[in-house]
Amino acid sequence: MDAFSSRVVRLLSSLLILLFSAVSVHSQQLSDAPEIPSNFTLDMQTAARLRPELFAQSVPAADSHAVGRLVFERLLAQLPQSSAAKSSGPKFLWQLRIVEDGELNAYASPDGTVLVESGLAQLAGPSTGLWAAILSHEITHVVRRDWARRYLYQRSLESAGATIVMGDPGLPSASWADSEKLSADMGRFCRQLEIEADREGLMLMAHAGYHPDFMPALHHLLHAQNSAVPAKSLYAMHPCWEERDRELSRAYLEATLEFERLWPAWYASPGGNPPIVVFAEQPTLKKTGSQWELQIPMRCQNLAGAVEVVVRSGSLQDGSSPLDAADPPDPPSAKSRDRQLPSELRQLTGCTSPHTTVTFELDDAHRRSKSGAEWTDIYVLDAWGAVLARADVPRHPR
Repeated sequence: MDAFSSRVVRLLSSLLILLFSAVSVHSQQLSDAPEIPSNFTLDMQTAARLRPELFAQSVPAADSHAVGRLVFERLLAQLPQSSAAKSSGPKFLWQLRIVEDGELNAYASPDGTVLVESGLAQLAGPSTGLWAAILSHEITHVVRRDWARRYLYQRSLESAGATIVMGDPGLPSASWADSEKLSADMGRFCRQLEIEADREGLMLMAHAGYHPDFMPALHHLLHAQNSAVPAKSLYAMHPCWEERDRELSRAYLEATLEFERLWPAWYASPGGNPPIVVFAEQPTLKKTGSQWELQIPMRCQNLAGAVEVVVRSGSLQDGSSPLDAADPPDPPSAKSRDRQLPSELRQLTGCTSPHTTVTFELDDAHRRSKSGAEWTDIYVLDAWGAVLARADVPRHPR
């Protein structure tokens, strides 16, 4: 089978998966988003006030971050052809800056100042594709004027007389019920803004020559950095990584088709060949006789060879997650294979079918320690031991 035929088969497989998906990305459009008045300038005024402070806390993207600056310029060059760009809108003062704080985050001011924290910049490293995934999302937020959208939406909710309390809407107040509902509405709206920025960012990447698969690859890398399992909340302002994969499944396919139309020779595109992407779905844990069976459904893209699935477990005296411990365990790697721990299980898989399931048999030694408090992490590694994805294990049944 030649390369073109392989691509067609992969895309058709992805399309079949989408046809049976219960979630449609188009069902989550921002139908209740207020229009931005033509004379609305509060977002740009706020950006002008913040600009000196943001510049004082950051440095220009240069030297070790020159790759990011080049990607930034290439993405910006695509904006005149983007349907999101409006010549009648505000004039943006585009600039990429680095915040030297070691954190894994990026954000943008309404005037076009994009700030990437140094931990995230280091994670992207020399990969133009990962930089494109970071920057396309932030550029899209600016072009869409999402700061203004969020501000106007919040004002429309608060006009009802209730207070929006993000994170704890149950605080005592005369309008407790209204506060709870409006806070949930605000959280939903903010999560939709993030999904929309991802969706339009994918197309911006495709037009600029960066394969859309770099975006889920980035999301999975960030998910793997945090081994704590956050509680799902109606009031969260950002969607969880699993929700992003679910909501963007159709957008991934559409952007990939556009990329392949514009860049038929993948290796010659500015971002080069796409990365290996592993979509690890929610594992299941069930009792089978005297053992526990852990099943990990997964789907792989752009894989030539095999990946390794690693299940690690342990205990903590205080009942906290490994992320809260003084010395949390590092993710596994190929180098640690020769010194495998008793609480670590590994399995290779070719991940060749659209729905591959990897099964582990766990005894009580892996399931729970005598100290009571336990944690379990699932990682997927490439042939060089780099982490591709992480999956959250459900709580062990008692």
